[in-house]
Amino acid sequence: MRHSAIAALALFAGTAQAEPPKYGGHLEIGTVSVTISALSFDPADFAWKLNHDAGLYLETLFAGDLSKSVRNGGKYNFKPDAWVPTDALRGELAESWEWTQDPLAVVVHLRRGIMWPEKAGVMASREFTSDDVVFSFNRQNASAKKIPGYFDHVASIEARDRYTVVFAMKEYNAEWDYRFGWGYYSQIMPKELAIAGAANWKNATGTGPFQLTEYVQGNAQTYSRNPAYWDQEKIDGHSYKIPFVDKVSYRIIKDEATQHAALRTGKLDILESIRWQAVDSLKKSAPQLKWAKWLAMGGIYLSMRVDTKPFDDIRVRRALNMAVNKVEIVKEYYGGNAELFAYPQHPDYVGYFQPLSEMPASVKELYEYNPEKAKKLLAEAGYPKGFTFKTQVCACSPDNMDLLPLVAGYLEMIGVKMEIQPMEYGAFLSAMTTQTNTAGYFMGNGHTNPTTTIRKNFVPGQVWNPSQWNDPAFSARVAEMYRTPDEPTRQKMLREMTIEMLDKAPYLWLPTPYIYSAWWPWVKNYDGELRVGAVKPGPIYARIWIDQDLKKRLGH
Repeated sequence: MRHSAIAALALFAGTAQAEPPKYGGHLEIGTVSVTISALSFDPADFAWKLNHDAGLYLETLFAGDLSKSVRNGGKYNFKPDAWVPTDALRGELAESWEWTQDPLAVVVHLRRGIMWPEKAGVMASREFTSDDVVFSFNRQNASAKKIPGYFDHVASIEARDRYTVVFAMKEYNAEWDYRFGWGYYSQIMPKELAIAGAANWKNATGTGPFQLTEYVQGNAQTYSRNPAYWDQEKIDGHSYKIPFVDKVSYRIIKDEATQHAALRTGKLDILESIRWQAVDSLKKSAPQLKWAKWLAMGGIYLSMRVDTKPFDDIRVRRALNMAVNKVEIVKEYYGGNAELFAYPQHPDYVGYFQPLSEMPASVKELYEYNPEKAKKLLAEAGYPKGFTFKTQVCACSPDNMDLLPLVAGYLEMIGVKMEIQPMEYGAFLSAMTTQTNTAGYFMGNGHTNPTTTIRKNFVPGQVWNPSQWNDPAFSARVAEMYRTPDEPTRQKMLREMTIEMLDKAPYLWLPTPYIYSAWWPWVKNYDGELRVGAVKPGPIYARIWIDQDLKKRLGH
């Protein structure tokens, strides 16, 4: 069976590229969030993975342009969790946009003829208009769960006419397009959905390529093709109506071995996140799989609450960094499948990221194993015999559950003992968002983009600030950076702020692993792309088609 499958793959490899896409089929995916069910379907809840779960039916004004992907001859791999470079941005619900300087505003011209589909008990079919954009923004801006200051740069929003929206600005903000254009909290929804109850998945409806038709928490989310979807995909010079597949299902699988078994047996068409330890085994047991390797778009670290003793003392924080052999973790734990230094800026952020070799000696020191100096610093801080502290960790992350005891082992060698508290995702996230997390908090946190990575980690009041960092002077510099229109100037400011925060060590900085994605060769028009906005995969899935004939020939 195995030899015949390989032969079939070879036969079809040469012809698949020239084949026109085929419609139909059910795309089964283990996404990058394969262990976590939807957190919410209501944009006003400000749930970080809303685009992942609701973004297949709720669209945004802008999105990443997949015609600029490496697969299509471009330079972008579309793997960043929330970074779309300016030259890779396209209009989604927006057709075009421009800035005016006097008054300072962004004028957005909408696509015409896009329809909200009929949804029984929610709404009749009608055209999408500028009123929908105004309603969506105002609803987000009024949310009690809004990130503090998130939309403060917007003075007002108005519908100039049926297809034109004007965002009047109080001041320039470098994230203007991310904050309410293609970011985490940018979804455009109809007023009728809010009235019916956006949090109830059974009411879900939108202009997107799919509609949510089934949801079983902890099991699956299924989206069905929207036959009235407006967009098209160009392949070999021909335009095709999308989406190609009839259904997309997210499979929620908490057990790692079960994920791999589902992929190996063809029950999953795509598994987007695979640890390096499983790759060789999967390649041997399922040699037909196609692969992509990418540096994780999130940092792993032990956050230390700087408002809690002993972590209010920089000597203690630096000591813990020096006590962990990070080079050894790269070599032995990750088998070389990690980068020593890749957070809070990501190496993909050209112009913003600086390698460790360009860092000052005080930063380099934090990545060098020096337990003797660590002990000396602890003694100077008043802890010659060490101390004990609690650390929360999410049981949803196999990698973090494996790595944290290793980190604890290093710390114990300098007299620091860690009490590890595994938690389910909901309780783990709530501990941070309510600022009740323990002194230690072990997590993976998305880079997001070059500006947000600094704000969300190190400005008070932000959701993703588990160290509770609060430095008014630093926050003022962050605010100044956002008001700066010139990108080279912003890059310089961000490089300086990144160095400062690395040096002050509110986190025990750890290596960033490489992740693997795998998919079966019957998944076409795809090369491992993950996101075209803030955790926004919908347009990628809408452009995938399934070669059913090849799937059968491969025995599935």
